[in-house]
Amino acid sequence: MTENELAREAVDIAYQIHKELGPGLIESVYEEIFAFELSERQIPFTRQEKVKIKYKERIFDKGFRTDLILGDKLIIELKSIEQLDKVHHKMLLTYMRLKDIKLGLLINFKVNLIKEGIHRKIDGYL
Repeated sequence: MTENELAREAVDIAYQIHKELGPGLIESVYEEIFAFELSERQIPFTRQEKVKIKYKERIFDKGFRTDLILGDKLIIELKSIEQLDKVHHKMLLTYMRLKDIKLGLLINFKVNLIKEGIHRKIDGYL
């Protein structure tokens, strides 16, 4: 699947979960259910993958983890908070740059309409 096809599937999953469960759960529950839906659709993914940082020829891999990576082509960061801050958007872009992945979705489930909680980020060109 292409980045855009994976993103369409992810958005569909987000809509489905939000419609069924609403905005009141914690992030880890949404992540667990999101992973279940990805498995059901046979979409390859990893959870809580370390984000390695290279600095002066050394590799540091402590501290940062992505929520979900689909097909090594799309990073998904899930939130369940009242309001996203600029730092959440910047973190996703940083993860994308460090993992060399061009497309990312920041999804906040704590909204009345899920379309208001989905933010698409592109690093470079697709």
